Amino acid sequence: MDAISRLLKPRSVAVIGASADATKTAGRPVSYLVKHGFQGDIYPVNPKAERIGELRCYPDVASLPAVPDVAIVLLGAERAHLAVHDLAARGCAAAIVLASGYTETGEEGARRQRQLIEAAGSMRLLGPNTIGLVNLTDNIVLSATGALEMEHFPVGSIGVVSQSGGILGALLSRAAARGIGLSKLVSTSNEVDLELADFIDHLVDDEATRVIALYVETVRNPEKFRAAALRAARAGKPIVAFKIGRSEAGAQAAVSHTGALAGADRMYDALFRQTGVIRAQTFSDLLDIPAALATGRVLRNNRVAILTSTGGAGTLVSDSLGVSGFETPAPDAETAAALRALQTGDHAALDRNPIDVTLAGLRPDLLRGAIKAVLASPSYDALVVIVGSSSLAMPELMAGAIQDCLPLSDKPVLAYVSPHAPEVGALLTRRGVPAFAAAESCTAALGGMLQASRWKAPVEKEQAPQAAAVPAGDFPTGSLDEAQAKQLFARFGVPCAREVVVQTAAEAEQAARELGGRVVLKILSGEITHKSDVGGVAVGLTAEHVGARLAEMAAQVEARAGVRPQRFLVQEMVAGGTELILGLHRDALGTAVLLGMGGVTAELFKDTTMRLLPLGGPLSREEALSMAHELKTWPLLDGFRGRPKADVEALVDTIVAFSAMAAQLGDRLAEAEINPVFVLPQGQGVRAADGVAVLAR
Repeated sequence: MDAISRLLKPRSVAVIGASADATKTAGRPVSYLVKHGFQGDIYPVNPKAERIGELRCYPDVASLPAVPDVAIVLLGAERAHLAVHDLAARGCAAAIVLASGYTETGEEGARRQRQLIEAAGSMRLLGPNTIGLVNLTDNIVLSATGALEMEHFPVGSIGVVSQSGGILGALLSRAAARGIGLSKLVSTSNEVDLELADFIDHLVDDEATRVIALYVETVRNPEKFRAAALRAARAGKPIVAFKIGRSEAGAQAAVSHTGALAGADRMYDALFRQTGVIRAQTFSDLLDIPAALATGRVLRNNRVAILTSTGGAGTLVSDSLGVSGFETPAPDAETAAALRALQTGDHAALDRNPIDVTLAGLRPDLLRGAIKAVLASPSYDALVVIVGSSSLAMPELMAGAIQDCLPLSDKPVLAYVSPHAPEVGALLTRRGVPAFAAAESCTAALGGMLQASRWKAPVEKEQAPQAAAVPAGDFPTGSLDEAQAKQLFARFGVPCAREVVVQTAAEAEQAARELGGRVVLKILSGEITHKSDVGGVAVGLTAEHVGARLAEMAAQVEARAGVRPQRFLVQEMVAGGTELILGLHRDALGTAVLLGMGGVTAELFKDTTMRLLPLGGPLSREEALSMAHELKTWPLLDGFRGRPKADVEALVDTIVAFSAMAAQLGDRLAEAEINPVFVLPQGQGVRAADGVAVLAR
């Protein structure tokens, strides 16, 4: 049995610093172990007490009669490391350190945390600053959370891992009140050793856990997290994550638009998307979505039937579903006939959706018949049953009627409890019908189920032969000018617009004649990257006019930026394409490639998508194509309203080449962006019309 298994299912527990007063935090762990029926040995350690309840108390770790599997350390931060050292010396498998006062408090706390790690040696640590863990499957509570004052918790198949101790208690109590069964709950907090990925990996192999819910503050080890999350997805155990910090400013834009478009939160979106993690948009989603997924039912498409006995509630659900892209079609002819056969008179509207079964709250047989008809219908992929006020008098009948129909199909069946009746919702949830008090929660739950069913794990390909390295050592460090940036991109296979570097009006006129047609004139500077903001770009110029415009531009830029440009770029004018932005972003989560609507409106519309690079390699062609498909701009590339179809194959080539550059140069390429990259009509390729690159030493 490995250390994490012993941590979650110990045969013996030592409680260091245990108090005989169960009302104190230090008194809770022993009290809760006894109260909730722990079957193993409990060793309280406190030199000032001889007994705690019926248990003998020991003066120190050395006096323990046996080596405990796990220890809960309740001492303060200034002394916790001493107990950890003694436990490690005895051979304890793991210690849970509850004390705060570590890295979260500053430099002195960081010193204490290093001291704690050194004291542990090879012993595993949970925390510090944690509230502990709860194994409901096996009735083992190693925690001091006040939520454990409750007498009973529904046991189920949702495992919870939280980087916040307080949130663990909040989820435990909320789930219990709603009848949602949990399996394991772990608070990782400061994560000096054991972290999110360790427990994801463990829960993948836990037979009692079907769904994993995460409360995430930060991912400290992205590659380890990615591996664990992909393993869970491939094992058919969906992960639902609520990531806080969405309002943070994120990465600051340095010299490119990409910095403003790819903040830290967008990087988490990319990480979750690529690993099959379903992102909870609200805190309530962190229970709502797992509750639906834990049923094991499969949502194959987006067509939903709504059975209601109250028109207003049915409309609420229908409207919420519609806003999120679900369909609520009317019953097909055969289903409508089956529904009409159930109820006579003019009380019901059975040929539309929501399907009005007015007497269902009083006639369980009618509800059963309607549910059976809908579940058998090829027109629907899921069912939402509205529980109205008429069912409050006999909730057991309503719950029983719905439950009876569940074995007939594996389609999702959810309930929306329209009146405020939490006890009815809990009853339905315990009966296998996830119940929600908000229409939006039904939508979120179905959305999570649809995302889980549609996600496909990336194909594990054989390692491709390492491509020959592209030489790039001749480029200077720092911010490259546009011409240098595009020379760098071109070396890696990115097609760039034809251009000539000039210094004088005469050189500009000669370059324009060589390029032919109309041209673009730009200042060339490594310091001024947003050239249009200072009047440093002019388009549609002829050879006759470009020289005079160069003199005007130099004076205008000097007036606005305080620097007189000495070098300029004369570039062929690219027309007839769709403008996109292709950029690079790096942060603690890794390196990502960003694709989006380009040009001067890039930051205004923010139509973008991102992909994190795989370790040590470029994006695949499949990933590059899927990025293009995800853009709202995609119809413009696909022949929207008679436009010629764009050269998507060339765009995919360019994305892959750009990502290969990012992979090879690694941290040396601090920033890179092409804005715009023109995607020309099919067969005509793409052209990088502007470029930004910053090379670090």
